[in-house]
Amino acid sequence: MQAALEDMGDKPPGFRGSQSWIGCVEASLCLAHFGGPQGRLCHVPRGVGLQGELERLYSHFTSGGSPVMVGGDADAQSKALLGICLGPGTEAYVLILDPHYWGTPKHPSELQAARRVGWQEVSTAFDPNSFYNLCLTRPNSDKNQHTLD
Repeated sequence: MQAALEDMGDKPPGFRGSQSWIGCVEASLCLAHFGGPQGRLCHVPRGVGLQGELERLYSHFTSGGSPVMVGGDADAQSKALLGICLGPGTEAYVLILDPHYWGTPKHPSELQAARRVGWQEVSTAFDPNSFYNLCLTRPNSDKNQHTLD
């Protein structure tokens, strides 16, 4: 990915082989570059603004959308959203997977206890003051578009 980002001109020479951060925007560029799933970027200026994106996320998943990559600034813990549950009123939950987990699969209850995967209330899962970039992925169609909202 680092080589591709360098070759695209997104990153300067020397980025290849570094330990520099690759976020949702760069991941979306690489998806398009390698012909992977279509990535649609959504920038949320503050975490409290995610409440306004719940319908979009719900529509994304109910229409066959793939996991959503999430990255922030003050909240530097990247996340993968696997689903959403909208409750009555403003109650909403997201199924979050920690994309950094690797190793021998454990029993689901161990993964949930370690907060590697599980349902979390939207109001507490995101830092209200952090911005977030969401990369909503969708299986390829005849048109492989890279779009930014």
